[in-house]
Amino acid sequence: MAKAKRSTEFELGGEAAFQVKKRKRPPFEFVLDALLPVSPWTRPMFGCLAVYVEEKIVLLLRDRADWPSDNGVWIATSADHHESLRRELPPMRTIRLFGIKQTHWQVLPSDAPDFEESALRACELICFCDPRIGRVPKSRRTRPVQKVR
Repeated sequence: MAKAKRSTEFELGGEAAFQVKKRKRPPFEFVLDALLPVSPWTRPMFGCLAVYVEEKIVLLLRDRADWPSDNGVWIATSADHHESLRRELPPMRTIRLFGIKQTHWQVLPSDAPDFEESALRACELICFCDPRIGRVPKSRRTRPVQKVR
């Protein structure tokens, strides 16, 4: 007796099978719009949205319920540039979430009165390739292959 072939087809269950999960809108979307001339790309990171230009991470957009005082636009920079950037971006400060006095990351807090102006100014600096903003992330290291003896 011939063995019955197993069906590889399945029933789709109506419209529910075609529903696409709606993506959450990025926080502070106007920042991405301002960076369009330099072709930014994004990646989710720690519940936020990391913004890259070429190989550099330049910003992190954060709008979360935990630690709302650190919501806003995080700027990837180094301690050497904090003072000069603060002159151009007065509300910029160190991120409090990490609990240390100074980090490379700085934040333009979303509750600052001139938040949008400052964020757009940071975008202008990025578009003009300001060397004070952006860091090339360390590459992820792969585990060394262990030889089996």
